[in-house]
Amino acid sequence: MPRSPGGLETLDPTRQRQFSESGYLVLPGFLPEPLRARLVPEVDHWVDEGLRARSIAACAAPEAGGPPPVLELELAAHGELLTHPPLLRTLTQLMGPSFVFHHLHSDRHAPGIAGKPWHHDCEPNDRGDPALRMIHALHYLGGLDEKVGSLAILPGSHRRSADKTALAHLGTGEVPGETVIDRLPAGSTVLLDSALFHTRRPAPDGPGGPRYFIDASYCQTGARWRPVKPYWRHMLARARELGLSDSRWPELFAERHFTEYTGTV
Repeated sequence: MPRSPGGLETLDPTRQRQFSESGYLVLPGFLPEPLRARLVPEVDHWVDEGLRARSIAACAAPEAGGPPPVLELELAAHGELLTHPPLLRTLTQLMGPSFVFHHLHSDRHAPGIAGKPWHHDCEPNDRGDPALRMIHALHYLGGLDEKVGSLAILPGSHRRSADKTALAHLGTGEVPGETVIDRLPAGSTVLLDSALFHTRRPAPDGPGGPRYFIDASYCQTGARWRPVKPYWRHMLARARELGLSDSRWPELFAERHFTEYTGTV
């Protein structure tokens, strides 16, 4: 990715057009090695100490109590990743200067884990405006290869309105027109328009190695978006308290860009 004279990463018009038309952008080796190296043990801690499980439980049964004891963004390197300036500058070129953080997920997929059927991850906004973008940044800390499986996407599928699970009946099977991303170096990032259909496929030759995976999503402002975590206000407040905000992106943790939580569908 070329840099501007001021040091800002820039996407040339061809790559910006590619994202608009295809719905994805691959950034090989995008994360700096020192950050990637700090993220890996944090993911291990998140999984091995049961923090991920408690986060899932807090979403599954919000009536049982408040937020989980630890949020992903409270882990130092995760918070840094969430607001990594090169990432936010790239998102600015794809969404404009005003966007808000939606959620962060972190996991270590065990060897042999089943794939995830075809789906998209776009949440609705209260204007029903498909022109407003939601983007997922998929960070592959160890990269992708035959040992951990692949990501398959359906270019252009973000341009038509469809339910999240409209293609789930296909499982992780091959779909005409798909693109398979199965070779990425460690620290790579794939940006997806959140309405793009995609699937996680397991390693082709059986159980291989673990897949270190973090995804963060961001929404263009201009409408109120549906949250997916019942403790979303606490999450945004903690981000502000931790000083993750940046004056260049003043709306990043603003509550006014969300509707009330009504559960996930």
